[in-house]
Amino acid sequence: MKKIDWKTLDFSYKETNGYAFSTFSNGQWSSSSFEKSPYIKMHIASPALNYGQGVFEGLKVYAMADGSIKAFRAKSHGKRIQSSLKRLMMPEIPTDLFEEMLLRTVTENKDFVPPYGTGGALYIRPLVLGSSPRLGLGSSDEFTFIIYCSPVGDYYREGVSALSAIVVEDYDRSAPLGLGDVKVIGNYASTLLPSQEAKDAGFPISLYLDAKEHRYIEEFGTSNFFAISKDNKYLTPQSRTILPSITNVSLCQLAKTYGMEVERRPILFDEISNFTEVGACGTAVVISPINRIVRNKTETIVPSGPGFGPVLKRLYKDIRAIQVGDAEDRFEWMHQIH
Repeated sequence: MKKIDWKTLDFSYKETNGYAFSTFSNGQWSSSSFEKSPYIKMHIASPALNYGQGVFEGLKVYAMADGSIKAFRAKSHGKRIQSSLKRLMMPEIPTDLFEEMLLRTVTENKDFVPPYGTGGALYIRPLVLGSSPRLGLGSSDEFTFIIYCSPVGDYYREGVSALSAIVVEDYDRSAPLGLGDVKVIGNYASTLLPSQEAKDAGFPISLYLDAKEHRYIEEFGTSNFFAISKDNKYLTPQSRTILPSITNVSLCQLAKTYGMEVERRPILFDEISNFTEVGACGTAVVISPINRIVRNKTETIVPSGPGFGPVLKRLYKDIRAIQVGDAEDRFEWMHQIH
């Protein structure tokens, strides 16, 4: 194993000892195996390559303060992948197989879990692909289930800076009754070009509105949207085209313990002047504060300032403390690995 400098670890792929995998054929999943090569061999006519029949997840494993290793909300990620599989006509993954392969991937790559105190985590990527040959449009007969991993660093190791977001007007992330609420491999391809155009214009993050009317806030390119209102409510959009972020659900639970009212509802873009704090939330970053939103050259400044506002700061501090074992796991979010 190549020595890792945990202090400079970023959020990019690092090769590990390998990955766990299982295949589905003749109506059942095989026993899990472990592969050291970071490559897979797949038929050129597979529905995954030709029609995008594939789903994925993303979760994190942490070294805890007491020396144990735990996964954050593994059961919730296991449930969410089932809804994605169902939507793409792919077979359900038994809970025990999901947990067995997660355990095997982490065990074989235990040395790649960033130590407690470094701020890093082992990022886990479950991936399911339609893998048998099929020329015509239709579901695969065989499927490949993989869980691989990569160590990643603290997103904020160089300090927290609020981001400027631009509203995407020329593209839609998902159709109103499309695949926006499931985590499928094709969903994020639609955001590549608008994200690059936004970055070229000086905006590190893009905000999408509803595809039907372009009046309601949907989500950021890779993250859920949430905001704190002037009357101290936690607001987040409700829509069939938004991926149900497990991080967002967790933040909602925390906000309720602060005595805050949580509203999940359609949110008009015109409401942004009523927000005191805005955040993008997801597995990779947990929370990114947003302090400036631009739409058609009209700029809205979020009054929280250049970093975390008070509520976002508290949410971030509390969820991270649970993730690394510095606070009681009162919601039973952490899944024991070792």
